Amino acid sequence: MKKPTPLQISVHVIGILPLVRILVAIFSGSLTVNPIQDLEQRTGFAALTLLVLSLAATPLRTVFDWRAPGKHRRALGLYAFFYAFIHVSIYVALDYGFNLNLLLADTFEKRYTLVGSLAFILLLALAVTSFNWWMRKLGKNWKRLHKSVYLAAPLVIIHFAWARKGDIFSLQGDVLQPFIYGLIVIILLGLRIPAIKNFFTKREKRTAPA
Repeated sequence: MKKPTPLQISVHVIGILPLVRILVAIFSGSLTVNPIQDLEQRTGFAALTLLVLSLAATPLRTVFDWRAPGKHRRALGLYAFFYAFIHVSIYVALDYGFNLNLLLADTFEKRYTLVGSLAFILLLALAVTSFNWWMRKLGKNWKRLHKSVYLAAPLVIIHFAWARKGDIFSLQGDVLQPFIYGLIVIILLGLRIPAIKNFFTKREKRTAPA
């Protein structure tokens, strides 16, 4: 059995830390006066942060030729889904008591709920098929399916922005965090554009020692 690397340990610490903080807040009674909303926000923010970290693995290799994070992209993605699942479960079970009629009404009345639902469906498909068995089963289609994370991430950002009170496009209200995360996602996705990716690849070859 291989000894875990410092990066591997760090990934799991980062993945587990939000859950620890949430449990401490629950048992210490330090949640806000609206504990359900507080839990939804904490788990949603954790899911978003871990999803962004998983997206950063490939750009880190592109820009800095740092390949190690790519080995932990799947773990970060699964942690992101874990918190997204808790986030949705709190919403369905605690916020709406499994009332299907109310859930459907809320989904189609509130745009951030609809966008969040679409993002969760994509993340669910990615999480279920993230294992090697599915990789072998789907073949080339596996990569095509997992590129849908490039759609899921912007949807999560839009869900986050619309759920806040404000307008991200005019930068009015409580939109600083969604704006920062949105900018990061744009950069991470932009670094995947072939022309930009090739620029950094060629630069690395030019600067590599002879």
